[in-house]
Amino acid sequence: MISQQAEDRKRHLFWRRHLLWPAACFFALFTVVVLGHLDLRIADEFFFSRPANQWIGAHTWWAVDLIHTGGGWFVRLVGLATLVILVLGFWQPCLRRWRRDAVYLALALILVPSVVGVLQQLTNMDCPWHLDRYGGDRPYTGLLADRPDDLPRSACYPGAHSSSGFALMGFYFLSLGRRPRIARWLLAGGVLLGTIFSIGQQARGAHFLSHDLASAAIAWLLLLALWRLLLAPPPQPPRQQGVESVAHG
Repeated sequence: MISQQAEDRKRHLFWRRHLLWPAACFFALFTVVVLGHLDLRIADEFFFSRPANQWIGAHTWWAVDLIHTGGGWFVRLVGLATLVILVLGFWQPCLRRWRRDAVYLALALILVPSVVGVLQQLTNMDCPWHLDRYGGDRPYTGLLADRPDDLPRSACYPGAHSSSGFALMGFYFLSLGRRPRIARWLLAGGVLLGTIFSIGQQARGAHFLSHDLASAAIAWLLLLALWRLLLAPPPQPPRQQGVESVAHG
């Protein structure tokens, strides 16, 4: 009975740490961003140059070639390596035990950007570079405001490129049950890569902070759901009580 209670506490703690607490943090951050108008403040202060009247990352090697193009190819190569392991695992015994992990990561790298891409079509929000505030031709519409119907459709929320970086947080879930300490470093790496992708896109005028924050939240929830479906250990059945006493009786 004590063992079962300990298992229940461990499971409840896991979901608090991986679902309730992250959801609360994301909600708090969204609230601060919206109420503090941080999208515009951060863009004005750090990413848009008023004297040059352009985004600081526009047409630059570090934002366009390195972070956007190079980062996209890096994620594709990770996905390709995952598919190679998955396919070869059917023939190579040494790779067979990695097939389920490969399925998880391949689905993560496909599902996260795909869901974000669908949401971009549904949310119909402008990129910063579309706005007259930054040299475009459209008025700014807040995150929760009603966008005028006569404006052209747009697809900039959430941030797609950053979502592909945040999808690599999936390595955390792959290592969680085996090497927790390494898993934390892998989580930090996925968060760092997604953040770098976010900074590059914000510097180009492609997204605001809230766009990439939404991508991080979506990626985390999808990765957690995939872990539950594919990788989570099955629940332990409750131990039978009184077996020994019955046997001795």
